[in-house]
Amino acid sequence: MDRRTENITTLLFDWDGTIADSAQLGLTAFQKSFGALGWEFPQDIYEAAYSPNWYSIYEAMGLPKEKWTLADDLWMQHYGEQTAQLVEGAGDTLRQLRHRGYRMGIVSSGSECRLSRELKHQGLSELFEVVICNEQMRNKKPHPEGLTTALAMLNRPNEHASYVGDSPEDIEMGKRARLLTVGVPGTYPTSWRLREANPDIYLESFAQLTTAFLGRTAAETGVHRAT
Repeated sequence: MDRRTENITTLLFDWDGTIADSAQLGLTAFQKSFGALGWEFPQDIYEAAYSPNWYSIYEAMGLPKEKWTLADDLWMQHYGEQTAQLVEGAGDTLRQLRHRGYRMGIVSSGSECRLSRELKHQGLSELFEVVICNEQMRNKKPHPEGLTTALAMLNRPNEHASYVGDSPEDIEMGKRARLLTVGVPGTYPTSWRLREANPDIYLESFAQLTTAFLGRTAAETGVHRAT
């Protein structure tokens, strides 16, 4: 166990790329959306400019601002035609962490309707006490608003919380919120830059979270263990 995790009682997670293996699904939805708009989609630009803030992608692609809302709607439509699977070991890992007494939440740039659907589909809804999505954030990643909102709802201090993500923006967001940051590489284009963001803890797989976070008793954390 990493000694830096000893006082952590709350785990907040990114969703796409961290828990859900959605990189290819997202790319396909972008390609179809730009095709429907009659706009070229150079994949090299997409990979270089990728960010959880889609507007930065649209800007890099030269898509006019007046088309951004429609592009969002088209993306949601095409993404909804697919079903995201979990990254390897994610379901079992999350259940183990909850069983160890951690309070857990999600802070994601994704839409509330999509995340609710995917959480329900994967049978994970009951594991998370709070889910903060795009609709609950005025400021996008890497602004720390989503994390501070989640901690306020959980009534937990930042020094006892950690944020787990797969992108440099996730790590910057966590640092700006003064949380312990954990980087786990995924399959999105920016994942190769994850180490450069200097997360406090870098893991090779999501399943390694059970080694990094051993938990404390329910009596110590004030949380009832899941059965």
